[in-house]
Amino acid sequence: MEKIRLRACALIIENEAILLVEFKNDHDDGVHYNLPAGGLEPGETLIEAAQREAKEEACAEVEVGRVAFVYEYQPAKNNCIYGDTHSIGVTFECKLKPGSVPKLPQNPDPHQVGVKWIPISELHSIQLYPEINKDIVDYFCGEHYRNYVEEHDIQLNKPLR
Repeated sequence: MEKIRLRACALIIENEAILLVEFKNDHDDGVHYNLPAGGLEPGETLIEAAQREAKEEACAEVEVGRVAFVYEYQPAKNNCIYGDTHSIGVTFECKLKPGSVPKLPQNPDPHQVGVKWIPISELHSIQLYPEINKDIVDYFCGEHYRNYVEEHDIQLNKPLR
């Protein structure tokens, strides 16, 4: 039976910047970014998981709003580029609670090196996983956007480098 992981993600945008978690790459060849996100724990709802992950990864207390979009990674359709676990990420629009100041947690993941506000206008120039940069910009700008994104579609439409 195939493993499936359900993830909750917090999309936090303020003052035309997005809150992202910064990680060093495995081979110390730079950094990449993720939304505050992670898998559901037993007995937890998607909303509770989004709140917990924002707090654990960015020390951010958030109010969870509507679903912004859903991302799906199916390993067999993507040559297992991100491993062999089928995952579905539900991304929620979130707002910081008054007085909440995001920062690097006291005991972060060993690869986590920062919590950064990245201007939406610069989102195209960073490495974000999953590669939903354009989807976030389109969502922020109120453009027509894909509210359901498959990794396979991202890879097919990715410009050659």
